[in-house]
Amino acid sequence: MLTTPPLSLYVHLPWCVRKCPYCDFNSHEFRGEGGRGALPFDAYVDALIADLDFDLPLVWGRTIQTLFFGGGTPSLFPPEAIDRFLQLASARLRFAPNAEITLETNPGTVEHGPFAGYRAAGVNRLSFGVQSFDDDCLQRLGRIHSSGDAERAVKAAQDAGIDNLNIDLMYALPGQSLAMALVDVESALALQPAHMSHYQLTLEPNTVFAARPPAGIPDEDGAWDMQDDCQALLAAAGFAQYEVSAYAREGRQCAHNLNYWRFGDYLGIGAGAHGKLTLGATQQVMRRWKHKHPSQYLATAGSEAAIGGDEILDATRLPFDFMLNALRLNEGVPLAMFEARTGLPRSAIEAPLQRARANGWLEDDADWLRPTELGRRFTNDVIGLFLV
Repeated sequence: MLTTPPLSLYVHLPWCVRKCPYCDFNSHEFRGEGGRGALPFDAYVDALIADLDFDLPLVWGRTIQTLFFGGGTPSLFPPEAIDRFLQLASARLRFAPNAEITLETNPGTVEHGPFAGYRAAGVNRLSFGVQSFDDDCLQRLGRIHSSGDAERAVKAAQDAGIDNLNIDLMYALPGQSLAMALVDVESALALQPAHMSHYQLTLEPNTVFAARPPAGIPDEDGAWDMQDDCQALLAAAGFAQYEVSAYAREGRQCAHNLNYWRFGDYLGIGAGAHGKLTLGATQQVMRRWKHKHPSQYLATAGSEAAIGGDEILDATRLPFDFMLNALRLNEGVPLAMFEARTGLPRSAIEAPLQRARANGWLEDDADWLRPTELGRRFTNDVIGLFLV
């Protein structure tokens, strides 16, 4: 029987100073006059609240467990704008006590004073898009910050009293050696974050790098050596891998992302935001997304015209969507969670489960969906078994 899962809120802030050549997120360079101050902060917060009001009937009575400001570069928005949104949102939604509230930030765009302001507004977790501590690598990635900027930003956040910090690092970068990848991890560890995301550079469609691949990208074997050796270094420093690209100290896993991976619900507001909700009356699982371009979103937020689309997931689609998330977790999930979050019986996935176990990709446990070490190496192949 399907049961209503925990609920999160995702808020998309779509602007950035410069779009990176590898980025396929819904991010837009701001080209207005006057720099940072010319961004339409007030108008966009108004649009977010109108968007939230439009979607509220879908989540009446439910509690928000986590909130994530993603982008784009959310730290382009000053603390006052974040505070205003949180105050208006909390007047409409019930937030859990000590709800995790994360703000993504780019070391090249923050002014190192506002962290105390973000903390006062209610932000209690920061995610720094550092990507590398090698200035040459950063330049090749099109980043606008230096390694020194990143170090100063992280320390400024800690000085402001925010100790729940994530550092994003990429590996298999153009011109990067194994030794350089390890130095990046060591540099991040020296800043004592609570969480690290460590993921391979990929050439995503519709990006500059896909159209014009940079020279010097390590081959598959080189990338695997980087992942393996960096993972060992992280483990030795007390960071346990709990998801394909996520590592955390004990008790510091990202609660917001865990809700995604456990097929929880999330309300998505903002330009291009996606949401996944279990509908109260019918208990159907619905995905909803908003129009991507900021100007169109600003003009239509709070109306049907802002919705890019709705999709009800039927019984043939639900197993794949569930596994796409759950099998990214090292520990997996109980099989009972599949039944509770999809409303389907375990017999609906018995055939692909048998194939996955026969291939040595899933542990032979009748009550748990847990990838083996081999299965974690072939995550996409495992998940593909559940695609009808």
